[in-house]
This record gives sequence, structure tokens and C-alpha cells, in this order.
Amino acid sequence: MFPYFIMLIFCGIPLFFMELSFGQFASQGCLGVWKISPMFKGVGYGMMVVSTYIGIYYNVVISIAFYYFFSSMTPVLPWAYCNNPWNTPDCVGVLDASNLTNGSQPNALSGNLSHLLNHTLKRTSPSEEYWRLYVLKLSDDIGNFGEVRLPLLGCLGVSWVVVFLCLIRGVKSSGKVVYFTATFPYVVLTILFVRGVTLEGAFTGIMYYLTPQWDKILEAKVWGDAASQIFYSLGCAWGGLITMASYNKFHNNCYRDSVIISITNCATSVYAGFVIFSILGFMAKHLGVDVSRVADHGPGLAFVAYPEALTLLPISPLWSLLFFFMLILLGLGTQFCLLETLVTAIVDEVGNEWILQKKTYVTLAVAVAGFLLGIPLTSQAGIYWLLLMDNYAASFSLVVISCIMCVSIMYIYGHRNYFQDIQMMLGFPPPLFFQICWRFVSPAIIFFILIFTVIQYRPITYNHYEYPGWAVAVGFLMALSSVICIPLYALFQLCRTDGDTLLQRLKNATKPSRDWGPALLEHQTGRYAPTIAPSPEDGFEVQPLHPDKAQIPMVGSNGSSHLQDSRI
Repeated sequence: MFPYFIMLIFCGIPLFFMELSFGQFASQGCLGVWKISPMFKGVGYGMMVVSTYIGIYYNVVISIAFYYFFSSMTPVLPWAYCNNPWNTPDCVGVLDASNLTNGSQPNALSGNLSHLLNHTLKRTSPSEEYWRLYVLKLSDDIGNFGEVRLPLLGCLGVSWVVVFLCLIRGVKSSGKVVYFTATFPYVVLTILFVRGVTLEGAFTGIMYYLTPQWDKILEAKVWGDAASQIFYSLGCAWGGLITMASYNKFHNNCYRDSVIISITNCATSVYAGFVIFSILGFMAKHLGVDVSRVADHGPGLAFVAYPEALTLLPISPLWSLLFFFMLILLGLGTQFCLLETLVTAIVDEVGNEWILQKKTYVTLAVAVAGFLLGIPLTSQAGIYWLLLMDNYAASFSLVVISCIMCVSIMYIYGHRNYFQDIQMMLGFPPPLFFQICWRFVSPAIIFFILIFTVIQYRPITYNHYEYPGWAVAVGFLMALSSVICIPLYALFQLCRTDGDTLLQRLKNATKPSRDWGPALLEHQTGRYAPTIAPSPEDGFEVQPLHPDKAQIPMVGSNGSSHLQDSRI
């Protein structure tokens, strides 16, 4: 938690504000904004690649949550007991334990209890066996795909259809949906929190959650995980913040927004920790083991440990329905943003009249492609691939992209220029703290975390399964595929830029393009004011990128020509 808050203050909030102000100033998606320095447009492509990877596997996680949600619509949760066809002799459920200790045969009691205690040390819970042997039918190796799990494939189809329908009219439709998907999880969290803290053993779980383990403060992995979680949680370097901010009114106070959203977001994460660990503490008390034995990470927490804890509560199917409904809503909120990022980038890049009118078809095409690419992740080896993508495709590449974005804006475009742009947009320059973080602190922290993560690198594992070398190599290739866009596009831009010498080409490739600046004519003041009336013959025609961002005629002040939905 200590590294988490350090990363939030010195990296999370400053980078969040940078991306919001960047997108809002230019009213462009993650590709269009790089008119600021065309040579670095590869950063935008890197963001698109990261969003593509996350979009593919994130919807698979949502589909599993859908599957558990539908499975919870029964009087008894299917992972409550060990009497199912898929269970093994090693299975010992906490409810089975209760039945044993309440048995009516005193002679058999001591034998049963010793058998139970031996099993508790090496037990497999019914929820773990339900997850591994029934839901996933997990294969023994990442290369052994086995069969596609049809129930998961069906749920994947459902989740993509829901995402598409919510984005069918772009931010106009998703903007209304997120009022529900962003607020209702708080209701569910509060219900689960009240239920959790009233349980016996909840205090033990919460103390385990809040007690620092100072010996781990020097581990680079802890700092790397904190950075990844901040980037992941806030959505930095995905391109989504730039995309959503591009729909804002030009003079919207994105500084205030970024501080409020970042702090609220991370406070929610901490609040969710209380919800989780109060119930895990209750479960640990019930089993008579330490909380660390019950707690899990990754998908194991959401789909094994917490569902098992829910079986101990009265009316457990109700709590299970609420929990998985909350997971679905949180996942959909993220997925909307990922899909909108890709669609906006494609539409902005092509930019002709036809694609502006056919944006729905672009959304459909991206959704269908995402569904088809997600099919291998619903196979028996799917969870191995999902964790591989999660660990490599969207971890250290995020911090690399953010670091290069910081450096390119602050040192190539120039910090004074950028501070003036923000002053023109907001009416005041960024506070001194943010100026220092953008220029020195954030890039330095990110750089050192990268170095130490490389030094203390350990290959990925899933429970006791160690990934083979070729799978780790595939993971590194996925991670590099987003970062490699940056130097490749820079070389491409250098080759096509005019100039007699390499230095001249470098200068021309990094300086802002002629049409860099606010999208609407009414906001082009100061150094962006056109010296003569623009005409098509001059090749200087300012126009909005697509109808969601601005309307024609471009009249009014303070961006009033934007649609009402621009407040998103």
C-alpha cells in the first residue's frame, strides 16, 4: 500500500492530468494528438496495440464473470459442496467441515476431524475444483489447447454483444450507460462491506490487509506491481484517457477532474480491499488457518477464494449474484473505453466523410474481431494465455509508453510551450508540483522501476505450473510489439521528412505539424491564431474530426458547439 500511494502521487495523478489535458487541447484521439511531434506518433500506435491486447482478454474475464453470474441462479451454489461429479477425493469444503463436526457419531468424530485437519493443510476447495475442473477444464500445458469451452464461448459472445450495443452510438450511448455501470458497483460494495465487517474474524482479515510487511519494501517487484496497478487502474498509457478527453469542451477544468477522479479511483480500490479481506478473515477463522493461506491473487481471488467465502453466508446465491454483477459492470466500464479508443483512433486516422458516417460499422468490425481473437482464450489452455497477456502485454510496456510520452512533450515539444497551451485552455498554468513531476520526478521513477524490474525479473507461473521458455518468449514479443511501434514509426517518419542532413530531418520530424492546435476556429487564439482567413486553397482547413467532437457551424464560445454529451 505504501508504494501504491507513492506511485499515485508522483506518477498516477500527474500522468492522468497530462493525458486529459493533451486530448482535450487537441480534441483528437490517441493517434491524432501526435501532430504535436509527428515523429512520436508511434506512441499512439503503441497505445492502440496495448488497448487491443487488453480488449481481447479483458472481455474473456467479463465472460467468466457472466458464467458465474448465471451459475449463481440456483438455490445452492454449485461450488459449495464436494459431492459433484467433477470433484476429487482431495476436495474438502468448509460446509462439509461443518457437517462433519455436527455429526451424530462421536466415535467417528475424532477420526473425521484428524482426516479433515490433514486435508486442510493440503486441501483443494470445492470452489477451486469447480474453477479448474468444471469451468475451465484446465489442461496440463499452455500448448495443449484441448477443446473450446462452449459455455464460456457463449458468455464471451454475450459480453461482446452488450459492449457493442452500449457503444452503437459512440459516446452518446456509452455516456448514458456509464452513469449506471460506474455508480451501481458502489451500492454493491457497500452492501458487501456492511455484511463483511459484521462477520466473526473480519477484524483479523482487515488487520492482515492493513499491516505493512516492511521487509518487502526493498523488492523491485512490489514497486513494479504498484506502478502497474496505478497505470492499470487509472488507465494511463492505454489511449483511453486521451480519447475520452478529446470529447470534452475546450475550457473544461480537466485539472480538477484528474485530481478528483484519481483520488476517488484509488480510494475505491482501498475500500474494495476492506470488502474482500473482511470476508477472507471470516473464512480463515472458520477454517482455523492464517489469512495468508486463504488469500489468493489474480483470477484465483475473484473466482476461487471470494466465491468460496460467499458459500458461508446465509442466502449465499444472493451475495454471489451481487458480487458477480458488480464485476460485470466494472469490466464493461473498462471495455467501453478500450473499444472506443480503438474505434476513435481508426476513424480519426482515416478521417474521410464515409467513415465518419459509418462509425457504427467500424465499432461492429472491431467487436467481431475482438470476439474471434478471444476464442482461443476460452479453450482449456485459455487461462494460461490470459495470464501471459496480462503479465507481459499490459505491464511494463505501459510504463515505457508513459515515460516516452512525458519526455517527448516536456523536452521535444517543450515544457514552456505545453504550459502555455494549458494556460490558454484552462486560464491558469499547471501547478508547480505537476510541472516538476512531468519534467523530472515521474520519468525518473518510471525509469528506475524499469531497471530494477529487469534486474529482479522472475518468469511467470500459475499456481505450481511454470511456463515453458517458448511461452515466456511469446510474452516478451507481445510486450515488445507495443513498444517497438515507437522506434519503427520514428524511423519511418525520418525517412519521409524533408531535409538535406539527418539533423535537419530530425528537427522537421519533431516539430509540430501546421495543423497542431485547438480543433475549433474560435479557440485558436495567441500563437494558434490564423494570420489570414483560412481557405481550402491554402491547404489549411480547420475541421472537427467527427460529429461527436464538434458540430458545424462552429459558433458560440467556450466550446458551446460541442454536443451535450461532451461532459463525459
